[in-house]
Amino acid sequence: MTITVLDTYPAMREILRSPRTDRPELLKAMLEPAAGMYRHFPGEVDLVAMHGMSSGFPIDRDEERCQEALEALHDADAWNRIERALHDALDVQLAATPGLTVPDITVLIVLGDPGDAHFMGPNLGMTANGSVSGYVFLNFWPYPENLARVEATAVHELNHNLRYGPGAVVWDPATVTVGEHVVSEGLADAFARQLYGDELGHARIGVPHLHDDAVFAKVVSGLGVTGMHNFTAWVHGDEAAARYGATPVGLPIGAGYAAGNRLVDTYLATTGRTAAEALLVDSRDVIDTALSRVA
Repeated sequence: MTITVLDTYPAMREILRSPRTDRPELLKAMLEPAAGMYRHFPGEVDLVAMHGMSSGFPIDRDEERCQEALEALHDADAWNRIERALHDALDVQLAATPGLTVPDITVLIVLGDPGDAHFMGPNLGMTANGSVSGYVFLNFWPYPENLARVEATAVHELNHNLRYGPGAVVWDPATVTVGEHVVSEGLADAFARQLYGDELGHARIGVPHLHDDAVFAKVVSGLGVTGMHNFTAWVHGDEAAARYGATPVGLPIGAGYAAGNRLVDTYLATTGRTAAEALLVDSRDVIDTALSRVA
């Protein structure tokens, strides 16, 4: 098993300094080593277009602003910090679940888009994805709060990668529930908090609603909803749903993260398990255990 953190800094620096006409091909070459994260998509994926849709840095504007931000990310030693954090976290996870199958993991770090109002505002300058086994995608704008959390953010996504890895929990798009997604976010946050504490380990978008009982009750009412097109509103909130053409359900940004943390924390407190020990727990068990304590 190997963890490969792609050294995208020099490639991004070259892209931002090159003539605009050359940038698409340079960006495509940078993204190619992580193209496998789109293996479940039908047909051939346009990596450059996907980069833009994922709030990646623009290649036709904001060059000076992006170059300054890229240097800030580099000066914060983000690439090395993330690599060390992933190795340390994997040691902790394997100590808790020694029989776990761990795939080779490729990590893609990109700079975000300062012109994307949703990314810079409600999303607080960070998006990430670790749900495709073998790949972790991390997209940052170097707000100080994000630079402080690069390790915890990477470890959160590693938790997803291992939960849905070979021989682990199966994510079936036809039957998976909002409850599974919400619990997975709570478990990933709990793992990051196990390693880095509550201040750094919580995903920032969920923090404002951690103690909001109305938000919690609303998310709980949708835990049985299926159909992945419905998940954005229930987990990420109405603003995210509106951005991606999904139906709002009356929830703020990060609602599912906040509810997931409450469910998982209650489960862990009840069972005495650590987040690492609970990596592969059935989400239904988490939900039933937690709600029986709140009822």
